[in-house]
Amino acid sequence: MKKILVGFFALIILISSPEVFGQESFQEIEQKSVTITIDNEGNVKVVHELRNSKDASQLTFVDGNVSNVKFIKFGIEESVPEAEGTKNIVFLPNQGDLLVTYDLKDVLLEKSGVWTWDFLYLESTAFIFPEEVDLLFANERPVFLDDKKGIACHGCQMLLEYSIDESRIYQNVKWEEKEFTVEIRNHNGVEKFVFDQPSKSITFDTIGENRFVTTIIPLELLWEPYTVFLNDEEIPSRQHINNGTHVWLIINPETSGQINIIGTTVVPEFSMMIPLIIGFFVILALPFMKKFSLH
Repeated sequence: MKKILVGFFALIILISSPEVFGQESFQEIEQKSVTITIDNEGNVKVVHELRNSKDASQLTFVDGNVSNVKFIKFGIEESVPEAEGTKNIVFLPNQGDLLVTYDLKDVLLEKSGVWTWDFLYLESTAFIFPEEVDLLFANERPVFLDDKKGIACHGCQMLLEYSIDESRIYQNVKWEEKEFTVEIRNHNGVEKFVFDQPSKSITFDTIGENRFVTTIIPLELLWEPYTVFLNDEEIPSRQHINNGTHVWLIINPETSGQINIIGTTVVPEFSMMIPLIIGFFVILALPFMKKFSLH
């Protein structure tokens, strides 16, 4: 196996013969942090922050096609072209704390507008995403970034999925004196949006197969849990996010067709129930009020 022995700002030796080290193996160098930054074109940059080691130790790169390797210490950069295309490097002892950076290619795959990375690295890793990404999936579980730049993955093995440049459709729903906005995201848009209060449902037509469709529903308008149908056949929805005011409901329909989302209740029904509830408690309280007035 090819190894690189590194003395920082000193001699860099490319070792291609396993006889040089024999069967000797090196411990993994201790890392302060690992940060992966992804841009909106799927380019990946990795930064390892390393601690000083008193012994010769090894840094294993994140799996992929490694290029543009650099060491950074005291603000000074040193390129290491010999490390390109390798899996790891070995550091001589007492190099001090330093940064190792490199570009990583052939790891993110884009299909039908969805970027996917089957990621495995045993160190805890921070991911920073493009500004356009506010919703992603880690092992098929949705993660809403809100105003955060990324996520942390501990001892990290995950299937990462996210989309960029989805179309966003905003549908305003008016009921009595209230107005609500339902947002729908996917890559092809939707048609024929209808909110039906009597059936407690949202209906629209979607175009394209095997594409994420995210519907952001105000809880005041339509309460969870939800049942989802595609062309009158019930389909599963991914676990959704509830931030207290809205729900992100994610589906991945296999074909184009009519989506029907049925909730449990809607806000106007609460406004109709409130007078009934108040009246019920008034009736219950009347006997006690009469007894009190007799004294």
